[in-house]
Amino acid sequence: MASGELNRQISRDLDCEAGVAPLLYGELNRNLQQVAGATGTEIAVRGSTLHISGRAHAVDLAASTLTQLAGLIARGYPVFSQDVAFAVNILAAAPAARLEDFFLDKVCITARKKVITPKTINQKHYIEAIRSSDIVFGIGPAGTGKTWLAVAMAVSALAHEQVSRIILTRPAVEAGEKLGFLPGDMAQKIDPYLRPLTDALNEMMGQERATELVARGVIEIAPLAFMRGRTLNNAFIILDEAQNTTREQMKMFLTRIGFESHAVITGDVTQIDLPGTQKSGLIQARDLLSHIRGIAFCSFDKGDVVRHRLVQEIIQAYEQHGHEQPGSSPEAAGRQA
Repeated sequence: MASGELNRQISRDLDCEAGVAPLLYGELNRNLQQVAGATGTEIAVRGSTLHISGRAHAVDLAASTLTQLAGLIARGYPVFSQDVAFAVNILAAAPAARLEDFFLDKVCITARKKVITPKTINQKHYIEAIRSSDIVFGIGPAGTGKTWLAVAMAVSALAHEQVSRIILTRPAVEAGEKLGFLPGDMAQKIDPYLRPLTDALNEMMGQERATELVARGVIEIAPLAFMRGRTLNNAFIILDEAQNTTREQMKMFLTRIGFESHAVITGDVTQIDLPGTQKSGLIQARDLLSHIRGIAFCSFDKGDVVRHRLVQEIIQAYEQHGHEQPGSSPEAAGRQA
């Protein structure tokens, strides 16, 4: 469509079923206000009919968003305010996308009965890659759901008996080689570095159930160093914070993966905490392994952040600062952070 056609001012009426309209509009029409604000349109309510006006492409986006959300509501899906924002973002990036492929794709149901689904196009690609590939790398900034979705997929695989155990690991790089100087036994020493994984697991399964499975050895949460010399068969293995692995550690981890196992490696190459001039094993793996069949690489960006809305703006500000530094790159900026 030509630029002039896209910017042409138009209006369109959208009819909603009487039973769907209140849920679609939201309390005090807040869902409609959110769609209007995100698309740059004006939406007027006339009973169960919506009058949408604005630039042609914006009206198309608003109408598609509301039509597809209405369809989800008619099928029993409870649309929340955050779903409206995700819906607009998905359709803005991919106008032909079907929201049901995202919001009805149940990855996992948490202990609190919260349904985990992909919320962005990159998250959807990530989930599909985990389903179809034995080894998946998820690389991107904080808050994009890399670890959260990986743990959800692991819990789902265990529940459906696709694997017999879950192994969660990450490098305790902040402690370096100084774990021995920290108070407590080994479990107490490493607990702070594994806490993000434990929190995600407790959220998915409930703390009591997760603790029981850890005690039985069905779930193992351990530092990366504990993986050396092992062969991990019939397991769903997650390596978190992989940007802080050395090249030797990454090779060691990848060669632990045994038969009927799946591995997900997550990291943010802009947040490398390795000391001195050590190179990140995640960056090397991305450079060396991207051509190998059965290994998938998925990238995330600030548009995939599903935390507080300010997190996107914070990431954007730091990215802009990094680009303004002469000769800078995301990896170099990460080492300076």
